[in-house]
Amino acid sequence: MSRNKQFKAESKRLLDLMINSIYTHKEIFLRELISNASDAIDKLNYLSLNEEGINRDDLKINISCDSENKTIVISDNGIGMNESELEENLGTIAKSGSLAFKKELEEDKKDDVDIIGQFGVGFYAAFMVAKEVVVESKKYNEEKAYRWVSDGSNGYHIDECDKATRGTTITLYLKEDTKDENYSDFANQSKIEMLVKKYSDYIRYPITMMVSKYEGEGDDKKLVVEEKTLNSMIPLWKRKKSEIKDEEYNDFYKNKFNDYADPLKVIHTHVEGAVTFDSLLYIPSHAPYNYYSQDYEKGLQLYSSGVFIMDKASDLIPEHFRFVRGLVDSQDLSLNISREMLQHDRQLKVMANKIEKKIQSELKKMLEKDREEYEKFWSVFGLQLKYGVYNDFGAHKELLQDLLLFTSSKEKKLVTLKEYVDNMKEGQDVIYFASGEDVDKIDKLPACEMVKDKGYEILYLCDNVDEFALQVMMEYEGKKFKNVSQGDLNLESEEEKKEIEEKKEENKDLLETLKDALKDKVSDVKLSTRLKSHPVCLSADEGISFEMEKVLSQMPEGNPYGMKATRILEINPNHPIFNALTSLYKKDQTKITKYASLLYDQALLIEGFDLEDPMAFSNAICELMVEASK
Repeated sequence: MSRNKQFKAESKRLLDLMINSIYTHKEIFLRELISNASDAIDKLNYLSLNEEGINRDDLKINISCDSENKTIVISDNGIGMNESELEENLGTIAKSGSLAFKKELEEDKKDDVDIIGQFGVGFYAAFMVAKEVVVESKKYNEEKAYRWVSDGSNGYHIDECDKATRGTTITLYLKEDTKDENYSDFANQSKIEMLVKKYSDYIRYPITMMVSKYEGEGDDKKLVVEEKTLNSMIPLWKRKKSEIKDEEYNDFYKNKFNDYADPLKVIHTHVEGAVTFDSLLYIPSHAPYNYYSQDYEKGLQLYSSGVFIMDKASDLIPEHFRFVRGLVDSQDLSLNISREMLQHDRQLKVMANKIEKKIQSELKKMLEKDREEYEKFWSVFGLQLKYGVYNDFGAHKELLQDLLLFTSSKEKKLVTLKEYVDNMKEGQDVIYFASGEDVDKIDKLPACEMVKDKGYEILYLCDNVDEFALQVMMEYEGKKFKNVSQGDLNLESEEEKKEIEEKKEENKDLLETLKDALKDKVSDVKLSTRLKSHPVCLSADEGISFEMEKVLSQMPEGNPYGMKATRILEINPNHPIFNALTSLYKKDQTKITKYASLLYDQALLIEGFDLEDPMAFSNAICELMVEASK
């Protein structure tokens, strides 16, 4: 006898909300129904631990589809439901039998059965694609079976039905196609296979379907129908690491993340504690084609108990490790009601923090144990780590600083900051660095010559972010960073200091005249203590450097605040050019202005700046050559 029922007013509103608002992708209806079927089998599997007569090897989920009649059938041989449970679980939306079962297990302190459905709402996702849903169920060890029928709007009715075997069968009668949605596509064999592979590939029980395919060729070609298991069931990340070959890790990565090359590093971990999860992370061997574009999305694939939830869970991976690809699977995540989005809670933050630390420790281990591999990684993603140091006002500098590499002036090899400090000269209290376009050009900078001659190592910075990162770090192991082109280096001996002071006093009028000639271009003209064989150089005062000025000028807004380095023209007192200047000053002071401009332009070129007036510089050189020939 059929018993017609109406959804409660609150349930009707919730059902309407679910169908039209909660789920953003209609295709997840299959994921939800398969997850419910898996829970039903889990419950029976749990009973089988204490009861005989249940064949655990025969437990499975079956799907069939009829594209002509536009129907989908999902059946399981799990525990099933009786009349009261159909009423309780399907008649009252958000009443979850799975959640109640999970709570019972927790009270009994048994956590070996993992229940997926906890909200009691996933079943109703079926109404996003179906105009009518029929549920036929027979509970384990009970004789009667019952049918639940609803169109999702006019309530539901329950009556007895004929069903020979235990378990639940759900039949979806799909909606008519519209201009915006082809509901009939969901009844296609290939579509079902794709959705199972995407969302339910790691459900622990076989998901089977009778599939059609052609075998043979030519006249021998024939259509064959056979049962096929659609899911792989056991996730790679749930297996013991000792049982997994490198080829399996690599093949999984390439297939899962559409890469043609093996990853550089695999990080496979299981974490227990405040939050329990498995993660399978990969460091690619090359950057994706769109890595440095706005189109690139960071994030890890998210699974909840083997069920696919989200493709790009960005909150699980920090920006400085955005190159890492992989997945996380946890039963502890707090998901929203549709299981499509993460709730921002403490568990999520704990997971993200543990993942960040694990990536950092694995990279550090690679750096220490396999330098060649790490330098390959650095050539691809090192820039990202340096941006990570600079971003967020240096909040991550302690995490990342020991992963940084810079080219050293000694042998032009990459070194860590620790290696630099360990090799510092006795009494050295700063870390010297120089910036420029590339290593070769930096190596030829006049300011580097004296530092190297004194036996000090220099770090060569070639990326735009380098100096900004060091400025945020300020120091490493108590050693401050020092730009060889800024401020006083204090490398000269007492005797050299005395000699410079004497020459400065002897030529103070010449220096004042040069400074006056360049008053709109430099803040000072002085005798240099940082030059050895070069005639002149530009140095900057403390603060913004020349390279930082160039970077700011290259920004789209073009250095809007006009931040510039303080320019100081330094002249080598031991170079013939200085003797020529002193001689000229005694003979004809009127020419000093022209020579001052020539020296300043020469210093600009050495530092990689554009000349303010290239034509004037060229003419001045020509005039000098004509004068020299007379």
